[in-house]
Amino acid sequence: MAAPATQGDGLATLPGWADHDPAPALAALARQDDPLGRAARLAPDARRFFADRFVPGAPIAGHATGYYEPELDGALAPSPGFRVPLHAMPAGGCTLPRAEVDRALGGQEIVWLRDAVDRFFLQVQGSGRIRLATGGTMRVGHSGRNGHPYRSIGKLLVARGLLGADITADRLKAWLRADAGRGLAVMDENPSYVFFRALDVDPADGPPGTLGIPLTPFASVAVDPEHCSLGRPIWIETEGFRGLCIAQDTGSAIVGPGRADLFFGTGDRAGAAAGRLNHPARVVPLVPG
Repeated sequence: MAAPATQGDGLATLPGWADHDPAPALAALARQDDPLGRAARLAPDARRFFADRFVPGAPIAGHATGYYEPELDGALAPSPGFRVPLHAMPAGGCTLPRAEVDRALGGQEIVWLRDAVDRFFLQVQGSGRIRLATGGTMRVGHSGRNGHPYRSIGKLLVARGLLGADITADRLKAWLRADAGRGLAVMDENPSYVFFRALDVDPADGPPGTLGIPLTPFASVAVDPEHCSLGRPIWIETEGFRGLCIAQDTGSAIVGPGRADLFFGTGDRAGAAAGRLNHPARVVPLVPG
C-alpha cells in the first residue's frame, strides 16, 4: 500500500494521489540519463521525491489510449506462410505512400510476417517481438517513417457504417482478414508507413521509446512533444486508470494537448488491456514547485 501524503506534499490536491504508489513512475524516471533521472536513482522514497520537486500544473482535457509490444510469428526468409516483409529504412529515407512501398523496396526486408494485418498493427504499436520459425526471438523497433500523415482506418470504417462505434482492435483485424483484398485496400488508405530495425535489448526490458530507454508498463506514456516535454512526469485520470506517468515516447497518432498513450507491456494480455483504454482523460503536467 502506498504511503500517505505528508505535510507539505504539493501533489496532495491530485484526486487519488494519497493512495497512489508512485514507485513505478520513479523506476521509469530513473532510467533516464538526465539530471532528473540521475536524481531519481538516488531517491530513497518515491512519494517524497515527487512531492519535494513538483506541484500540479494546469489540468488539460484530453484523451487517453493504450499501446503495447506485440508478439508475432515470423521468419528470416519469405515462404508461403511468411510472405509480408518488415522493411528497414532505406539509405536517404523514403517518401512513398504505403500502397507503393512493397513493390519499390526490394532488398530492405529484415523479417517476414504472416500477413499484412500483422504488419499494419505492428506499425501502429511501433515495436514488437517476433517468434522466429527457426527458433529464438527477434526484437524490432521503430526506425523512421515515410513522412505521410497517419489516418485511422478504424475511424474511417465507423464513418462509413462498416463497423460499429464499439469497434475493438480484434474486430478490426477480423474485418480486414475476412476479405484480404478489401482489407489491403483499406489499410492503404492510411498512407503513413513505419520502418523498423532489429534491436539488441535485454529480454526482460520493455522496448525502447523515443528517449532510447526501455519503457515501463503503466508508468511510461507517449505524448505529443509539441505540447508535453519528454522526460517529465504527468498525472493521468481516465476510466480504468489513474496514476503518475513519465512522458518517454511519441507516436504518429498521438497529436495534440492532453493526448496520452499508456504503455501496457508485452503480449496478448497487455494488448487486450491496452485496446480497452480509449477514453476522455484529465491530464495534469507536473511542474517544478
